[in-house]
Amino acid sequence: MINQFINIMIEWFLGLSRNQKAAILISVDIIFAIFALWVAFSLRLGVFYQPVDEIAYFFIAAPIIAVPVFIKLGLYSAIIRYIGIKALWTIIQATTLYALLFATCVFYSGLGSIPRTVPTLNWMIMLLLISSSRFFARWLLRENYFRVINKQNGVERSKKNVIIYGAGNAGVQLASALIHGHEFKAIAFIDDKSSLHEQKVNGLKIYPFNALEQLIARYKVSEVLLAIPSVKGVRRSEIIRLLEPHSVHVRTIPDINEIARGILTSDTLREVDIGDLLGRESVPPNEALLHANIRNKVVMVTGAGGSIGSELCKQIVENHPCCLVLFEISEYQLYSIEKALINTNEEKLRIIPILGSITDKNRLEQVCKAFRVQTIYHTAAYKHVPLVEQNPAQGIWNNIFGTLTLVQVAIKFKVETFVLISTDKAVRPTNTMGATKRFAELILQALSEKPEHYQQTRFTMVRFGNVLGSSGSVVPLFREQIAKGGPVTVTDKRIIRYFMTIPEAAELVIQAGAMGKGGDVFVLDMGTPIKIVELARRMIHLSGFKVKDKSQPNGDIEIVYTGLRPGEKLYEELLIGDNVSPTQHEKIMRAEETVIVWEELHSLLKKLEKDVTMNDFEAVRRVLKQVVTGFNPQCAVVDEVSLALQRLEDNAKV
Repeated sequence: MINQFINIMIEWFLGLSRNQKAAILISVDIIFAIFALWVAFSLRLGVFYQPVDEIAYFFIAAPIIAVPVFIKLGLYSAIIRYIGIKALWTIIQATTLYALLFATCVFYSGLGSIPRTVPTLNWMIMLLLISSSRFFARWLLRENYFRVINKQNGVERSKKNVIIYGAGNAGVQLASALIHGHEFKAIAFIDDKSSLHEQKVNGLKIYPFNALEQLIARYKVSEVLLAIPSVKGVRRSEIIRLLEPHSVHVRTIPDINEIARGILTSDTLREVDIGDLLGRESVPPNEALLHANIRNKVVMVTGAGGSIGSELCKQIVENHPCCLVLFEISEYQLYSIEKALINTNEEKLRIIPILGSITDKNRLEQVCKAFRVQTIYHTAAYKHVPLVEQNPAQGIWNNIFGTLTLVQVAIKFKVETFVLISTDKAVRPTNTMGATKRFAELILQALSEKPEHYQQTRFTMVRFGNVLGSSGSVVPLFREQIAKGGPVTVTDKRIIRYFMTIPEAAELVIQAGAMGKGGDVFVLDMGTPIKIVELARRMIHLSGFKVKDKSQPNGDIEIVYTGLRPGEKLYEELLIGDNVSPTQHEKIMRAEETVIVWEELHSLLKKLEKDVTMNDFEAVRRVLKQVVTGFNPQCAVVDEVSLALQRLEDNAKV
């Protein structure tokens, strides 16, 4: 009954105008001024004081002095539910000024004598009443504001109970941010430090991890928010693994740099970075290698708007090139990466966006000549295995002949360094995409062995596996499927893949490119391969759901196996042979791979070009098998255009 009455009063108060709310506060403060003075007299005299004679005028003077002072110092302009510790200092100033003015009136009015301790007691009581009333109202309004607003808007929604993992600075900031939000209510902290257990921060108790299950059950917690930005690598992965068995959605805050810029709010919460699941310990970069091909040089990135290309651009900017040329065929992706770089480009580095295709030799020559490009990072490629399998002609034109065109232009305009971004799918490929990438590697290797006039450009290849979160990868696909309630699709329960985060891959690519002497194939340490089905299970658990299967028929999201796609492998490899040697970086290895001499490769390129032009994809496959070691296609030719044309031709004959 009392709670219902309080709720009605809060709803009524929140529905008032600013002036009406200020009038109520002024009325309350008038009562406080009279009450504080009466209490001061009563405490000093030891009786329930009754004003007599001229002393009664002081009870009239108290609010007359107090209210104008409080108005002047802004006590009625602040929004009560948002007042903080600074408001307390304003209240102290206002009540102190009031007390001094009141004491002056008392002692110089000649209306009568009062004990000297009464003005002091009056100040202390007034300070207590004004400050406690404001902060009590702040607490009451914060607790009920969004409930009332939602009700007024016809939306019945209560805050979700959440637990914050980490009671450090980031956790405290997050708890404060959630108070102003309308979605979450923090009910406790979890922290690994035993010295913090049983203590309170911002009114929230700090518990050890073993209390988590009990807290989830008692408070019906729906989410755990990770506020541990300084914890990285293996330890962060361990914490996430410990949270997986609990039926809660796990989210995290931005990195510590964003927190330092003061942008931490409840709206900046993110899904757990899948990179955290890998538990990879990052290796500090070699600054000399990072700068070697970039600092004070003109750098061009092809495929600048792609997953790897865009991250390379961001890291290149941080290493202070003379200027950065963004070469991209997609207008939207070029716009996006240029905008992102401009927003973070504090040094006003010259960034040049260029629309163009790597198969357009004239366009490439114009760009390299106009800007005197010194370093090229070549990431432009068609990489989606099933799509390239269905469109082999375009895959070959772009990945093989596009690379050849770019290489020839680089040689002609004496580009110093050329770094090709390759893939583990180039090793004993089972699909056209992988075969085209290995063919591109062979072009660079062959030209690196040409006479001196060809060696003016240093060619390097960097080969690695899947990057987490790239376009077309399983991670964004799984997120989308989980958000829709499933099912999550996995091609085969046995399939495994190597994974690396995009920033780590880009950083290692830059360093590997600087170590090349000409024709080098570098392989990045991808760590331990991951079962795709296990990745799917973990993402489902961390989203707060249970996997629906035979053992848990009442689960939330089902995993469905769809079968391997055309050209897809169960396992990927990074090396063709066994000849591998370490480099000065522990996560970069140098591979010794078979090379085809340029004269032989050049004649095969001519034949390949003719076969592609004629849409003779059986002949195309024979060339690819001849050139690419271990190429073993897993499906028949599925070029949609040529098959449709063949059907039309067959029908015409009938």
